Amino acid sequence: MTELKTGKNLHLTLEDRIEIQTCLQKGMSFKAIGRRIGKDPTTVSKEVKKHFCANPHSVKCVDSKGEAVLQSCPRLLRAPFVCNPCQQRRCVFPKRHYYAKAAQREYEALRSESRTGIPLNKEAFYEMDRIISEGIKRGQHLYHIMKTNELEVSPATVYRHLKRGYLSVCAVDFPRVVKFKPRKPGYADYVPKSLKVGRTYEDFCRFIEQYEISSWVEMDTVIGRIGGKAILTFDFIFCNFMAGLLIDNKSASEVTNKISALKQRMTASGTAFDDVFPLLLTDNGGEFANIFAFENDSGGNRESSLFFCDPYRSCQKPRVEKNHTLFRDIVPKGESFDGFSQHTVNLIFSHINSVKRKSLNGKTPFDLFVFTYGQTVASLLGISPIHPNLVIQSPRLLKHLN
Repeated sequence: MTELKTGKNLHLTLEDRIEIQTCLQKGMSFKAIGRRIGKDPTTVSKEVKKHFCANPHSVKCVDSKGEAVLQSCPRLLRAPFVCNPCQQRRCVFPKRHYYAKAAQREYEALRSESRTGIPLNKEAFYEMDRIISEGIKRGQHLYHIMKTNELEVSPATVYRHLKRGYLSVCAVDFPRVVKFKPRKPGYADYVPKSLKVGRTYEDFCRFIEQYEISSWVEMDTVIGRIGGKAILTFDFIFCNFMAGLLIDNKSASEVTNKISALKQRMTASGTAFDDVFPLLLTDNGGEFANIFAFENDSGGNRESSLFFCDPYRSCQKPRVEKNHTLFRDIVPKGESFDGFSQHTVNLIFSHINSVKRKSLNGKTPFDLFVFTYGQTVASLLGISPIHPNLVIQSPRLLKHLN
């Protein structure tokens, strides 16, 4: 079987165009051609439509009045839109063919033209500035000014000069520039759909039923200022013990680094990660995209299991969501975490875990967690006990820290 090329997001080469021409002559479909050259079928279709060559012919068609009529072959109305695969020798219609070398020449000419800038000397720039400034002050729109005066610059160039302060007018003088929103950053991380196979909430329910598991760790992320630092939280549901890791941003790489550092600390102390985090349940946030950072050890061997809730179903991990309300008692929603350190986060959760709970018969989450895992594990997670009389469950804790 012929190995398929992988040329996604790359320009077509002369070899690709020769392959397209050869395949067209064999009558292959756009889909089959796309597989041969590693491109989408629509890419092949656009290439053929854009770069075909129309060949004139000497046969003239006339109507009943004797006037010449330009007709076209009905076969050209559907794929492949060219005459390359046609075997009919006698044809009265105008021909159109796709030739690889001609298409390559057109492509190179268009590429060269698009990359050639317009030279703008000092006099030309000041003249452009004068025309644009006078038009803007009269309330005219930039497109109208450029078309009326036939300015040989693009709107993007004008806006770039405006942003750098080169023009006599400022953004406030333009009709709508001050309303323009900055471009959004690149696409955020996401959990690939293929990696969710076998890790859905339905799979999670079957897993805990099959192995009769009654306790696991629910994981989530708490955000402060949009785009600022965040906190990766873990809730051990058997006692609602919660710990957090401060992350600089909600990216998969940042979370991966924090989890790797935690695993290294636990290994150095003689504690296995899978003994404390054997089963994890979280949402579909892009910060959890690196699934294997949670599931595998440093040698690539699987040690834990990670499952995902259904989209927009935070009720499937209710304990961590409920425990976040205790965190918000201390850090109100909208408060920035940029001034926090990991010590600050540890102290906040130490106070939260030292609150006596009715559901635990008056015990604290810290008491039950230490009884189960020991003081060493709690210390590795940065949590220490707070005397009951010193527990602060309000924003006064942050003021006390400051």
